[in-house]
Amino acid sequence: MTVLQRAATIAAMTFSLAGLISTSSPGRASDLDRKVVTATQTATPSDSNTLSPVIVPAPSAQTAVVQPLPQQDDQDDQDEFDTLAQAVAAQDAGEVSDAQRCLAGAVYFEAKGEPLAGQLAVANVIINRSKSGRFPSDVCGVVKQRGQFSFVRGGAIPSIDESRATYRTALAVAKIALDAAWDSPAPQALYFNTPNRRPGGNVIRIASIGNHVFYR
Repeated sequence: MTVLQRAATIAAMTFSLAGLISTSSPGRASDLDRKVVTATQTATPSDSNTLSPVIVPAPSAQTAVVQPLPQQDDQDDQDEFDTLAQAVAAQDAGEVSDAQRCLAGAVYFEAKGEPLAGQLAVANVIINRSKSGRFPSDVCGVVKQRGQFSFVRGGAIPSIDESRATYRTALAVAKIALDAAWDSPAPQALYFNTPNRRPGGNVIRIASIGNHVFYR
């Protein structure tokens, strides 16, 4: 190889090496950092992370409006009375059962001239007897029991003019007593008599109402 050829070869190798170094040189760090920061700051949030506003539709003119149900009066309040007289006046004269008729007859004959409390106490004496186990177990049996009530004739209650106001009152009192709609003024009483007469046996006086004294 001649001197000229050797020089040309060296020169070619030198240029090739210089080109390789220039193409593989790294960029400046400041340029790279700036590009990364810029890309991060300008990134747009994805749709999945974006909160959409809640849109409440305006009520339609055709939307049904549900009105609250009207409140009903308490039935218990309708059944309460301030006085026994109010309870008596409120009784329905409708159909009368055998027990009501027998009890009304006893109240009528034994206490029609007594105050309402006295009439109710008489009615409750008869009901208490029917539950005591010492007398017949039904109201009519107690009223018609032999030797117990002087108005009973031959085991029967005498006929009554049911149009009389005193009988209608006695019937109303009988209904109240059978329904336990008013507390007895002589609780647990099994006997009653006029003040000048006392039932036989060991009895306890518990109340005096009108012209009757009540015992148990």
